[in-house]
Amino acid sequence: MTRFTEARHPGEFLISEASGNRSRDAIVIAAEQSIQPGQVLAGRAVPANVNAVASVASGNTGNATIVLASPAVSAAVKPGIYRGIATAATSVKWEDPDGIAIGNSTHGTAFNKAVKFTIAAGGTATVVGDVFEVAVSIGAGDLEYAAYDPAVDGVDAVRAVAFYGAETGVGETAPITAITRDAEVAGVCLEFLPAVTANQRAEANASLRASGIIVR
Repeated sequence: MTRFTEARHPGEFLISEASGNRSRDAIVIAAEQSIQPGQVLAGRAVPANVNAVASVASGNTGNATIVLASPAVSAAVKPGIYRGIATAATSVKWEDPDGIAIGNSTHGTAFNKAVKFTIAAGGTATVVGDVFEVAVSIGAGDLEYAAYDPAVDGVDAVRAVAFYGAETGVGETAPITAITRDAEVAGVCLEFLPAVTANQRAEANASLRASGIIVR
């Protein structure tokens, strides 16, 4: 006898949602994705759309300057202030907006992490404690969504559940509806990539809760 496996139905995971369409948003699925209804999604920035502004502290002893690359950020960038504090004349230790270390930049060498820039030494040398910043703002329209992948996404990027499925090819995107807030969902009906471990699923569920999506 031939067996057939029934695929997930749109909205099958949904237990309850807010009145009207308050729990739902129209989102854009990124390229090269195979999304199922109930897929847990991470928001990824569209680098060309993100606003980033670099600055140096007015109280710095040195007069090094910081110039952003084009684009100035990667898809994994977070909103907020990336701060760098000099640890030597040509070395700066950087943290993301959550205070997590992301690496050290060297004057004259491109820094290519979540934020991308080059610091150029000036006539007066940088001293320990000099401060550099990159302020990042991300609007709702600056995000695309993809299946949550811990190898690419921080767990704090988890912020939606796909209502419908979508298939996108190279250079293609697709609009779908997703649950983004004020809802209860059935954990057994949520879809994750095969490589996502049980612990990572639990962390993703906690991140959904922070967005108002409670996993039952």
